[in-house]
Amino acid sequence: MTDQIFSVLKPKIVLGVAAHPDDLDFGASGTMANFAKNGAQVYYLILTDGSQGTEDKNITPQELSKIRHKEQEEALKILGGQSVTFLDYPDGGLEVTLGLKKEIVREIRRIKPDVVVTMDPSMLYSAQRGFINHPDHRAAGQATLDAVFPLARDHLAFPELFKAGYLPHKTKTVLLTNFEKSNYYVDTTDTFELKVQALKAHKSQIKDIDEVRAWTKLMAQTIGSQAGYNLAEGFIRIDLRN
Repeated sequence: MTDQIFSVLKPKIVLGVAAHPDDLDFGASGTMANFAKNGAQVYYLILTDGSQGTEDKNITPQELSKIRHKEQEEALKILGGQSVTFLDYPDGGLEVTLGLKKEIVREIRRIKPDVVVTMDPSMLYSAQRGFINHPDHRAAGQATLDAVFPLARDHLAFPELFKAGYLPHKTKTVLLTNFEKSNYYVDTTDTFELKVQALKAHKSQIKDIDEVRAWTKLMAQTIGSQAGYNLAEGFIRIDLRN
């Protein structure tokens, strides 16, 4: 992907939208910590209840969901963020519906972010990395893009929100996590350890933090080498003109 020349982002308000607790921390927490360190208010919106991500046969979905809520709140606190909102759609069954888009629009209009960070819905799979992108990830990304444009912008979209005081908002920039394609990079050299600590908070998901640290650092080094940084995270950046 051909890199574009962008100015360095210095947002005042950032909203990360993802399917599951830990999605944003794997893909963008070094960047979130960087934004927070430079004065931004960072918020998370997690769409599902995270009730399926376990190999533990003795835990109920309800118990796991409560654990993962607490883990995500702790992780964002480590990064210097503000708060997490959970929509609690069933894990594994997220769909791009008008109802989901409405709830994301409500949060966008409430928080009024300069930058929205979410997952690239066009990434279906990676033969090179040997994985199929989770359908919840794709649904989260698509619903968020639709919410950013045009729904959060147009007062006649969801007029009941407008009547309730959720006024239209135009997000300036969207950052999409993709892992294989990037046109914008954030230097996370100084915030990498915060990323590791945020990931460590997800104890129900991560059993060997040293292993996760090693491959996370390798990825950050690989991405950083493309941008002249020691460690970095990469995104597809869209600066909205409409």
